[in-house]
Amino acid sequence: MFGFAKQSGGDIDVQSIVGEGSTFTLYLPQANALGRERKPAVQSQAMGGEGRCVLVVEDNMDVGRFATQLLDDLGYRSTWVTSAEEALDQLGDDGDGFDIVFSDVVMPGMGGIELARRLARDMPALPVILASGYSHVLATEGTEGMELLKKPYSASQLSGALQRQLER
Repeated sequence: MFGFAKQSGGDIDVQSIVGEGSTFTLYLPQANALGRERKPAVQSQAMGGEGRCVLVVEDNMDVGRFATQLLDDLGYRSTWVTSAEEALDQLGDDGDGFDIVFSDVVMPGMGGIELARRLARDMPALPVILASGYSHVLATEGTEGMELLKKPYSASQLSGALQRQLER
């Protein structure tokens, strides 16, 4: 679905509420009237993941599936775990070949901010991007300069965040 939207010059957006479901919005460009010259679609950013490996940490099944599909469509390889504790096991002592971690903030047990702090201490070369739809948590805990995507995020927002962090 994402690939079709991007190839058409559009985008896709997702909103998910636990217990209520998810809404996927597909944005496509308006069709031109017959006889009009079509203007080329503007590319927002380069979207290629070039096979880089992302560890996705997301406890919500729908959001986790969406994030990994989006990453795959962007050209990244992704591995998905449902808790910060699983992420630490997956990463091991040296990051286990992952190029970046993309984590939800609010999760049972260890949250994403605590995970990011721990990774900054133990694996400072491994970039972390956080995602949250809960601004009150961020106001309380802060992000300490870490990259944050507010949910719902678009493919171009995720791609831009990944590229900024991987270029560091």
